[in-house]
Amino acid sequence: MKIGPYQLPNRLILAPMAGVTDRPFRSLCIRMGAGMAVSEMVTSNKQLWHTRKTRLRLDHSGEQLPRSVQIAGTDPLQMAEAAKFNVDRGAQIIDINMGCPARKVCNVMAGSALMKNESLVANILDAVVNAVDVPVTLKTRTGWDPENRNAVDIARIAESAGIQALAVHGRTRACGYQGEAEYETLKAVKSAVNIPVIANGDIDSPSRAAEVLKLTGADGLMVGRAAQGNPWIFREINHLLENGNILAPPSLDEVQNVLINHLENLYDFYGSYMGVRIARKHIGWYCRHHPNTDLFKQQIVRVESTSEQLDLVTEFFSNSTGGLLAA
Repeated sequence: MKIGPYQLPNRLILAPMAGVTDRPFRSLCIRMGAGMAVSEMVTSNKQLWHTRKTRLRLDHSGEQLPRSVQIAGTDPLQMAEAAKFNVDRGAQIIDINMGCPARKVCNVMAGSALMKNESLVANILDAVVNAVDVPVTLKTRTGWDPENRNAVDIARIAESAGIQALAVHGRTRACGYQGEAEYETLKAVKSAVNIPVIANGDIDSPSRAAEVLKLTGADGLMVGRAAQGNPWIFREINHLLENGNILAPPSLDEVQNVLINHLENLYDFYGSYMGVRIARKHIGWYCRHHPNTDLFKQQIVRVESTSEQLDLVTEFFSNSTGGLLAA
């Protein structure tokens, strides 16, 4: 799949997820087979650009190209300025967030709430595309509620504005993450435009990935929550699409090694204090399918040092007898 001048190694993309797709996780998913990883969203509010949180979100040192950075906001001029700000700091693709259903985003009419105002959508897209010399992509939902699925109209607006790829999550803003994703709207979007369309939503296994590609005719797939604690999903999907069979899950030793390496990268990136705390949710995700984890989870949220956390994880794996990823 190609986005602007960038030929991706495959058609799998790690979805932007606030609080999740930081540089350590993006780099890990790329190593595991993602063709591209999109950053956590960066606000268009310039007053927040110099906070520690935003500075970390803008850190792309050592990352594989192309670097895709998602921006969020409601004001066309602010969004244009945010796009230029991020390009100046290494972004090679700007992604516009019109897909986030979080209340704190939608309450200020950003994210997927923007889909309710198609004229504002057009103004934002025009402003951002004209502000930068890099490809601009867009992430949306199917609409703002099940009775108002306007993703096809938004897709046509996006193509006219010069958007070079479009990712669509198969739920409306009102649905949040409830119920199952539907893909008929994504199929309609793909039929309506000529730019690459990326299917997103409930792509949680290689077989589902193949099914969604067949159903929608999409050019690519975007994987989000299913990659949390399971970065192997990218290589597993790639293997099925390329070879037609299911790849064996990772061994317990590989899971342990990857997790420990991930934790060490988190400590290095955030520092010991924040690294230990941010690592807790990732540890929970890696171990969520393993039986008898209640005591371990209670212990892992109490430890305060990197050495204690690593020792506890190592002890957990040494006492494990089954595969962590077995559902």
